[in-house]
This record gives sequence, C-alpha cells and structure tokens, in this order.
Amino acid sequence: MRFEISKVLDAIEGRVCTDPSLARAVLDLAEVIRYQDLDGGRPASLLRLGMVIDALSRELEEDSVPVYAVVHRALLSDADLTSNERMVVRRWADDGLVEVLDNPGDRMLEVADLLGLPLLTRVRFDGLRGRFPWLVEQPGRVLAPVPGAGGPALLAHVGGGHTPVEGDRSPVGAKLLARQWRCTEPGCALFGGGGGGGAFADLARVDRAPAGQPPPTLRNGVPTCPRHGVRLGDGGPRPRTEVLAVRVGGLIRRRFVLTEEQPVLVGRAPDTSGGIMLGQWLNDEARRWISRSHIRLELRVGEVIVTDVSTNGSGIRPNGSMTESERLPLAPNQSRVLSGADMVELYPGVQIGRAGELPTGAPFTPTSVMAEAPTMAMRLPRS
Repeated sequence: MRFEISKVLDAIEGRVCTDPSLARAVLDLAEVIRYQDLDGGRPASLLRLGMVIDALSRELEEDSVPVYAVVHRALLSDADLTSNERMVVRRWADDGLVEVLDNPGDRMLEVADLLGLPLLTRVRFDGLRGRFPWLVEQPGRVLAPVPGAGGPALLAHVGGGHTPVEGDRSPVGAKLLARQWRCTEPGCALFGGGGGGGAFADLARVDRAPAGQPPPTLRNGVPTCPRHGVRLGDGGPRPRTEVLAVRVGGLIRRRFVLTEEQPVLVGRAPDTSGGIMLGQWLNDEARRWISRSHIRLELRVGEVIVTDVSTNGSGIRPNGSMTESERLPLAPNQSRVLSGADMVELYPGVQIGRAGELPTGAPFTPTSVMAEAPTMAMRLPRS
C-alpha cells in the first residue's frame, strides 16, 4: 500500500507548477490537505490535493490540469503529515513547483489577481474586496471544494461559475510577466538556479527557464521574491512563448509551452527530452498511423512552425475547420506556419493547436491522478 500511495503522489507531482502559462487555478496547500470531510480520513493528507485536482479537471472539462499551490512554511514540518508526505512537499519546494511562504493567504489572492485564475478555497475574503474588486465582480471565480456523490465538486461561493478565458490576467500581471526576474538569494527555485537551497541543491542545480517563472509579488509597487522577500533584478524581456494543447477525440488532454530556445517533438512516444507523448490516449489504429516522433514544433520570430517528421504525413486544419475539402496535406519533411486558430492533425481526431483556440465539447472522462490510490488508504488512522 505504501508503494501505491507513492505512485499517486508522483502523479500529483505532475499536476503542480508555478508556471503562469500552464496553471489553471490557485490554492493553499495547507488548507486543502485538511478537508477531512472529503474522505473521512486522518487530519491531514496530501492525497486530498489529488482529489481537488480531479474536481478541477471535471469543472474545466480538460485533462491534466495543473494547479498553482502556495504553501505555508510550517507545512514542511507538519506532524499531521506522514514523513513521506513531508519529504514530497520539501522536494516540490526545492524544485520550485510550489511557493513556500510565511503568509500564503494574501499571495494566493495576488497570484489569482495577476494571472486571472480561479481560487480553490473555502475561505471567504470579505475584508479584501476593495483590494481585489473581482471578488465582487466575478464571485464565481472563488470555488469551494466540497464532498460530492462522485468525488469532490467545486461550488461557487456566490453566484454562477466564472471560468477565466485565455489572456484574462490583469494589466499589472501582463506587465510583470513580460520581464524576466532574478533573485539575489543563491539557489532561489523561483527566480534563479533550481535546487532551492535544499540538502541536494548543489547536486541538481538547473537554471530555471525565465519563460516559466511565476509572477513576482509586489511590495510598495516593487517586484519582490515572494519566498525570500528581497527586491528582484530585472533581467530583460521574457522569452517569447506559445501555449499549445493536444486534443484527442474532442478533449484537451494536455497543454505545453513552446519557446524559441527548444523545439518540441510530438508523437506516439518521442525519445527526446521534453517530447509530448500521445500513445496513452490513442486507439490501436491511431498508434499504427502516428509515428514515434510525428511532428516537430518550433517558435521562430513569434510564429509557430510545424514540420512533419513522420512516415505517413499529417494535415493542417485552417482556422480549425473540420471540412475535409479545406484540409491541407502536410507531407513528410514539409513545414508550414501554424497561424491563429489553425490546427495540425496527426490522425483524424488527434489535433494540436493554440490552447485558447481549441474548442471542446465531447463527452468527458478525465484521467484521474487518484487512479493508483488504494481505496482505503485515506481512511487508515495515522500511526
């Protein structure tokens, strides 16, 4: 059972990030792990984060949704968590996958404000509505995880739901995210070298890509590192990026970021680092047609270039049109610019395009991060 719990924690790890291009909601991890009514288990459990992520996936009708988690510093030594769970949270902190803070509440609201993301919380922020007007104007953006018949559901605190659209971030957030920032503290996992200053930071130091940096916190209008509280240095314009998504059978299965520095291979099972693997979502016929590495995507001077590197070829759906007569063939070794709402189609029903332009609407069965969790794991008393 311990091995099964480790597997589900690994799956949850793939759904936490501080990348503003990929995160789909903001939450306070110290709050979520104590939603004891979700499973009737022990006082605190990291598995409840997976349950809430699954609820968000159902709410957005999108697979593999990442969340932006802020973490109270005390959680790193919280005795209500198991030693393995504490180790996992420390690793997330060291790798910059979560923000570790002394006062996560205000930061959670700030991130939601800057990025235009919904909040997953049961807390009411009545005293902060003047500072964050959208709490009044868009009350449905505050979604409370509550028990439901088929697992946790997300209930809007007031009024109907509001799912932010692509590019719904605030003007201040857009301005901050247009620059790259550097923290003066050595090993800062958010705005500097990876490793976060943990026990093995020097062995695993990797430069954090500026394109994936979280938004700075603002203190008296000054961009500041939320973890170390020091003023950030302006490192110049942030690299250009495009957020693309994979749609299989009418469902968005995964989002990914394309940068000018690194092309991305997409196919059945690319063998290169950073490749996008589609095999787990394909039927047998599609697996036979789609090559291990089928297309290469590049970002050049702000344009997305797609090159077919397969043996069977692909197609372009101009402006997302599904009319067969408008489909443009993409032969092996041929390249085209992917403009606006264009999609590249690797096989019927398997498309890739800009995340904000891909329509959805098919019957939805999300891939649960809790699939490996033993049924009774969350009900066992803590030893």
